[in-house]
Amino acid sequence: MMSSSREREDSSTFPTNPSSSSSPITVSDHLDSYLQDSTSYIGSAAGSYSNEGLLAAETASPSNSDVEFGFSRPDFRRQSPISGTVQFYERHVFLCYKSPSVWPPRIEAAEFDRLPRLLSAAVLARKTDMAKETRLTICEGHDGTETSNGDVLIFPDMIRYRRLTHFDVDTFVEEVLVKNSEWLPGTPEKLQGSFVFVCSHGSRDRRCGVCGPPLVSRFKEEIVLHGLQGRVSVSPCSHIGGHKYAGNVIIFGSNINGEVTGHWYGYVTPDDVPTLLEWHIGKGEIIDALWRGQMGLSEEEQKKCRAETPSKRRNYYRRKH
Repeated sequence: MMSSSREREDSSTFPTNPSSSSSPITVSDHLDSYLQDSTSYIGSAAGSYSNEGLLAAETASPSNSDVEFGFSRPDFRRQSPISGTVQFYERHVFLCYKSPSVWPPRIEAAEFDRLPRLLSAAVLARKTDMAKETRLTICEGHDGTETSNGDVLIFPDMIRYRRLTHFDVDTFVEEVLVKNSEWLPGTPEKLQGSFVFVCSHGSRDRRCGVCGPPLVSRFKEEIVLHGLQGRVSVSPCSHIGGHKYAGNVIIFGSNINGEVTGHWYGYVTPDDVPTLLEWHIGKGEIIDALWRGQMGLSEEEQKKCRAETPSKRRNYYRRKH
């Protein structure tokens, strides 16, 4: 078991073998309160294009933020196990769009963020016409990078479409998500490796705003340290549900059978990042103490899967913390 300390190992420690063979996940916790400050600038439509907002404000007093909303908050890791906390779904669509620091609380309904608003509305309108239960999430986008604004990533298909615009939304949803064919104006690019998404939607919930950024930073640091660039990528993402389990992480990758799986983890801290890289991504093993569920499994199937799957790491936190 890899220590949660910052001891480093050679990059060969992480062979990036297929990620776990369990099943798929979805999470929406409607009992969670939105701990957003009603006066927060980022929550307004006027602030949706600004670089100021809750995340910047939270970094001003990190110690207080951590005690109240971060990894030291009173309710952190109070629930165990946390398996079975992801609603059933079969396909995850990510729209690359701007930065978490400018996302309003309801990015999918923001008046001035036309692309995510129209895509979300189109997906909802055609939901009953889709053969697969589909969820849409926003992830960070930067023009001129591998995740430019308007790019769309689709899992478990492991494909990317480039530069979707608001003019193309209806056609894209019809051709790709309803008919399961190709969107002719674009050519789907095959994705390789493992993809990590960390909920960092601070304007939606302060726990995610405090816990998400340090997790993204630690993933990036470990990826560089172990030479995993091009094989593992990480991106902050918008609300996925289950704020109380922050830090929330989703990992997509191929299992030992070559099937693409999407595993959800909760209560993740920066010290858990090397463990997720070594055991989940590198060796295809589930970290049971943090596992919320998987894309493609119902809540009951997730609970049953965990109960029936013996794990060397089931008592990890009892031993190590």
